[in-house]
Order: sequence, then structure tokens, then C-alpha cells
Amino acid sequence: MDLFSFVECANRTQSLETLFDLLVNCASEEGFSEVAYGAVTFTEPLRLPGHPPPMVAMKGPPEWCRRYLERKYYAIDPAVRRTPTVSGPFLWDELGQQCQLEPGEQRVLDEAKEAGLKHGISVPLFGPSGRVSVVAFASQFDDANPQCHVSRLSALAWHFHIAFAEIARPSAIDCDRKLTLSEREKDCLRWVGEGKSSWEIGMILKISENTVNFHLKNAIRKTGTTNRTQSLVKALRLGLLEVSGAATANAQAQVAERAA
Repeated sequence: MDLFSFVECANRTQSLETLFDLLVNCASEEGFSEVAYGAVTFTEPLRLPGHPPPMVAMKGPPEWCRRYLERKYYAIDPAVRRTPTVSGPFLWDELGQQCQLEPGEQRVLDEAKEAGLKHGISVPLFGPSGRVSVVAFASQFDDANPQCHVSRLSALAWHFHIAFAEIARPSAIDCDRKLTLSEREKDCLRWVGEGKSSWEIGMILKISENTVNFHLKNAIRKTGTTNRTQSLVKALRLGLLEVSGAATANAQAQVAERAA
């Protein structure tokens, strides 16, 4: 299932279970069949049954999931601790190289590998009011190369996160339905999806770079996101950009590269 198909299917459901199953199925096609979604800096009121905070949804080896939750490993998991401090996705294999891990943190990583989670990727997800969530993907294959999949998995995580927010907060859906973007805001977002910088967009549209930034900031504010990439993802999901399926898929690929 490609990103465009994922968005179409996600748009047709109001079930968190179905939405999470879609995410797991898409990630499994990449070789990362174990998936977890959690709230890092706040308590998410809607979650799958049997998942205490901060976990919202979790799919992995049953014994490992039970141990992780019962022993509250999320409190010392270096992949969770690192999430609020970075701006983009990161690989679990690189955690030990980037920072000095405490004994408890190393134990979590070691036990995860023993449980079958050989390689992992975490995608930080930032929202309003300092809210930080995370989607984590893990592979059971020793020869998995997470670096080759980080862009696509990051894009999947963002689309899932936005769809989840709409299901969890129905009142926000009504506001989204009333949301409109100006033609200039749409034009700027379309070119963001093509990987263009503000200067390049200005040259294409024959307006100044400052004017481009002005329109993009308005789009970010209207969509309730924190940057132009997230704004593009949400605008695509809400159908605010009138582009063809092929153009949407291309834009989503660019989003994945920018988010990585």
C-alpha cells in the first residue's frame, strides 16, 4: 500500500483500531512489523484497550509488550527519553553512539533485541502546546537496514498521527471542515511538497521570499501545525489542495524526505 492509498483508507475510518492496523500493515511491507504509538509529554485520553499511559497502541511480541508495560520500561527507554530533544526520526542502533547510555537504558535496548526487536526507528511527532508523541517501528530481521526505510516510515507516522488526532478529538473535525486556505497559501504549500525552498517558490510565483514565508506561516497557523511540512501533510489529508493522485503521491514522497 502506497502513501496515497494509506491516506485514502485512513480518511474512510473513524476507528482507532482500524487506523492502527493500517499503519502496522504498511510498516510490515517495509519489514518493520512491530509498531508502538505513545504520548510522551501528555496523557492521551483515547487509546487501545489494555494500554496504560503513555502507550496509546502497541503491536509487538506479547511477552515483550507485557514486560515493557509492567516494568514501566518507557520511563527509562532511551528511545522515549530522546524523543522530545530531537527534531526528526532517529535509529535505535545509533543511540549508544550519540550519547552515554545509563545501565537501565542499555538494558531496555538489550532486552528488546533479545525479544526480537533487532532494529528500530522512532519518529518524534510535535503538536501544539508543547505536546510530543512518538511512533516507533521495529524489525525482527537481523539484516534489516532501517536507514533505507526511515523516510517512508516517517511519512506514514505523520499521516497516522494527524488521522488519530481527528478521531480522538471529534470537535476538532468540525473546525477542520471550516478551514480554508487562500490560493496563494495553496500554491506555496504545493511547491513545498515539491521540495522547493522559500526563495525558489518566490522565483516561481514571482513574489518575494518574505511574501512566501508570510503565506506559509498563515497556512501553518490555520492548520494548527508547527511547520510547513506538517501543514502540507494536514492540508493533503483534509483535501484542501486540489491536486491529482500522482501529484499527491509525489508531494508525500517529498514530505518523507524533508521529515527524515
